[in-house]
Amino acid sequence: MPVKKVAILIYDGVQALDVAGPVDVFAETSRNVPEEDGYEISLVAEGCDPIRTSNGTRILPDRQLAESKDSFAVLLVAGGEALYLGMRPSGAVLSWLVSAAARADLYGAVCAGTFALGHAGLLDHRRCTTHWGCAAALAEAFPHAKVEPDRIFLHDGRLVTSAGITAGIDLALAIVNQHHGPEVALAVAKHLVVVTQRRGGQSQFSPFLASPLDEQSLMARVQTYVVDHLDAPLSVEELAAVTGMSVRSFGRHFAEESSMTPREFVERARIDAARNLLEASEMPLKTVAYDCGFGDADRMRAVFSRRLGVTASEYREHFRTHHHVASAIASAPAG
Repeated sequence: MPVKKVAILIYDGVQALDVAGPVDVFAETSRNVPEEDGYEISLVAEGCDPIRTSNGTRILPDRQLAESKDSFAVLLVAGGEALYLGMRPSGAVLSWLVSAAARADLYGAVCAGTFALGHAGLLDHRRCTTHWGCAAALAEAFPHAKVEPDRIFLHDGRLVTSAGITAGIDLALAIVNQHHGPEVALAVAKHLVVVTQRRGGQSQFSPFLASPLDEQSLMARVQTYVVDHLDAPLSVEELAAVTGMSVRSFGRHFAEESSMTPREFVERARIDAARNLLEASEMPLKTVAYDCGFGDADRMRAVFSRRLGVTASEYREHFRTHHHVASAIASAPAG
């Protein structure tokens, strides 16, 4: 097999780990396979000047756009805060992306790099993901994209996208697995001290049970009640009564403040609570399901599968195992 060419698009303000994570995965893979099967990695930028990353360090692009007309095995856009705060890539960058994606075996983005793909029209009618913090903005900016905010990474045809920052490592490992098989991917993951495939979606980082900034807000009042009464039905009528509003008025105000329906908020809060219990306790699944308001284990299994892509028992198996491993490492003697 010929060497596989990888291009990663970078720009001022790019998230440093969005670049370094995938690069390290592909570079380490090249050390684990025959030379002719490895990766040739190029950092591509619009110009040739050093790029200042999000953490202040500078990196040098390997190539300018005009020098990058290859057919790539993998084309990725690294993420950066500027992209989801409104920066639109130049016409030259967007034109190059469209052309390069057409020639690539796989094209995609890490984190907010998806916004650049969206501006280039490369997300239309495709399933994609991004950092949970900007998923709603991505869906609003590109309504034809099928944004799935709870995924670590997604593969839709030739399009590959990942969640925030370190999820670029997960995405790169998945690509290595596709190219070279699970044994090579596992060897690379072990060297980098990461798991080969995180499971459970981005809800492991969910903000839904964090305290709102405004403790007197509608969201804060509803959230406090929901967290304290997860085993209750928590109907829209019940939540509206808590706020002293009509059902219709409550639903409208809640959606405006939270960008989701009360029913969706309750379901996500139940998932968060169940997730914490599954990670930290030996509580039976049926007890977790009852205490978190799912009613029974079958209902909780269905919600986890729909929302996170894994069942509750699969989630527990993965995260409890890695919690124990992390604890063992932390308690091991130094040296």
